[in-house]
Amino acid sequence: MIEIKDIAYWYENKDNPLFENVNLVFEKGKSYAIVGRSGSGKTTFLSLIAGLDKPKSGEILYEGEAINRIGLTRYRNKDVSIVFQSYNLFTYMSALENLMTAMAITGASHSGDREYAIEMLKKVGIDEETAKKNVQHLSGGQQQRVAVVRTMCCDALLVVADEPTGNLDEANTKEIIELLQDLAKSQGKCVIIVTHEPDVAQMCDVQYVLKDRQFQMID
Repeated sequence: MIEIKDIAYWYENKDNPLFENVNLVFEKGKSYAIVGRSGSGKTTFLSLIAGLDKPKSGEILYEGEAINRIGLTRYRNKDVSIVFQSYNLFTYMSALENLMTAMAITGASHSGDREYAIEMLKKVGIDEETAKKNVQHLSGGQQQRVAVVRTMCCDALLVVADEPTGNLDEANTKEIIELLQDLAKSQGKCVIIVTHEPDVAQMCDVQYVLKDRQFQMID
């Protein structure tokens, strides 16, 4: 689904890259964790996969086509969903309005279907009354569940999550990772998670550590 071909990235000094000669394949129906020390380039790598930035060399293919040929704006809108540590919800909207807006912006197949959005929120324990509250009145765990359900309601097959449990307690962390796992298993999506938490990484199907400018699979 996503193929990384010989990519490298650096900030100012080409001779001191964050990573180089990276070749990886990420498949539908699987969840992946990327771990590594702070500043190693994990989040930068995720931003390249999400089309938020461009590699300095090499290319990223989505379903066999380079994402820069697809067009990064189109790719971000149609093919990839992002889950942020800070939730990244529209804070002036309710949970329900956040879902409806996301589906409309991305042209999802359920765009405009209010009942579908309500049912999807109910699946993660957010009832209709709560769904109509401003998201700022929800707990951190509830807001992150809304962010994950947003990806479930949109049609993008690629889900990237940057430290999605960084602000959550142990119980909520387990729930969020289980939701992301379900996205991969039941909806056939490819889920890639950057995390500094070993317990989170171990819940994923495949684990990579970014070390010495390379991605090494953890057995």
